[in-house]
Amino acid sequence: MRMKWTLGFILLAMVTGGTIWAQSPQEPLTLEKSIEIALERNLSLHSAKEGVVGSRYRQKQAMTNFLPQWVGEYSYSWNDPAVTVGLIQAALATQRGTSKDLFNFNTVINQPLFAGGSILSNYRIEKYGVEISRGDVETVKRDIVLQVREGYFNILTAEKFVDVARQAVKQFEAQLEVSKAFFEVGIIPKNDLLQAEVRLANARQALVRAENDLALAKSQFNIFLRRDINESLSVVDILEYKPSVLRLDESLDEALRHRPELKNAEFRVEQAKESVKVARSGYLPTIGASGYYGRYSDEFSLYGDLSSERWTLQALASFNIFDWGKTAYKVGESKVKVTQAEDSKMQVVDGIILEVKQDYLNMVTAEKNTLVAEKSIEQAEENLRMNEERYKYQVATATDVLDAVTLLAQARVNYYSALSAFNIARARLDRAMGRMYP
Repeated sequence: MRMKWTLGFILLAMVTGGTIWAQSPQEPLTLEKSIEIALERNLSLHSAKEGVVGSRYRQKQAMTNFLPQWVGEYSYSWNDPAVTVGLIQAALATQRGTSKDLFNFNTVINQPLFAGGSILSNYRIEKYGVEISRGDVETVKRDIVLQVREGYFNILTAEKFVDVARQAVKQFEAQLEVSKAFFEVGIIPKNDLLQAEVRLANARQALVRAENDLALAKSQFNIFLRRDINESLSVVDILEYKPSVLRLDESLDEALRHRPELKNAEFRVEQAKESVKVARSGYLPTIGASGYYGRYSDEFSLYGDLSSERWTLQALASFNIFDWGKTAYKVGESKVKVTQAEDSKMQVVDGIILEVKQDYLNMVTAEKNTLVAEKSIEQAEENLRMNEERYKYQVATATDVLDAVTLLAQARVNYYSALSAFNIARARLDRAMGRMYP
């Protein structure tokens, strides 16, 4: 009996708990949380970070050129006829020993001392490459933040459009009820009643389209955040108007100081300059030191009766006196690449200036449209109120009221469209200025 009561209590707890869990609403996503999720899961950002790792490996690889190179070799050869291996020390005479088996071990250490500056310049090229990869990461981050902000505002705008469509449906339903009452008492003709029914049907179709657009916006946002496409999603409403205090000259100045694309262009110019130094190193000699040790024997251990060894230390300087102008041509080509990199940098600057001005003007335009559209809502609401009152006294027609409802819905759509465009334009201006969010 006790066991039955225990099982019953567990089942009741599971059912009750499941009901509570199922009814608990999902906490809506904030813009900050959405950005955090995107930065954690985005594959483009992950790939860019891996690019930094790869650049660091190339930098370390270039660092090894400063270090000595050590090569060891062990070999065996069989000779017919036998070859001389070493010396056999006798009591009264020295005789050469021969063997068909020859075991050989030798090792060489080479240390570069001077290579015309090419080793250092190659290292600096890879060091700038690491900075460029880091700049790519910052660029991708800012692109992701902008895409999240745009997707977030698209969802809010779609939600507002759904609200407007629902309000329009309710208003058309109310007007249809009034038209039915007037028609039943013979105040209006059937044509007015049919017109109200058609307008209501159109409004319901518009509501379906708005709901579909909202579902699609949420699905796109889920995909961008690498969530399940059908996962439930709600966001905090931050679609509001806040006057912008930015000025164009301040925006341009901040963009030219903080845009990672411009910093990368500067690093590429420095890389090109280092490539000129690498090419010029061909005019200078290369100097190095090397050490050699070799041992020969007729036995595997290298310590047989017939064995010999040799030590060699040497310093070597080499200089290519005549190469048909090859070095000069390389230097000329490298200088051309410097000019090209500087031209690319100026193009980046021009592109940033144009982008900032375009986004700034778009923001100003959207801000003005928002203020105008907000005022038009008040006018459309007053227009609807007046037409409804006039229709009650049959001073206005049913068409006037239906048009007023449509006009109010369009005014609200225009307002939310302008408000969304303003927020998105401000987000794009932040991106153009090189800002992160928040």
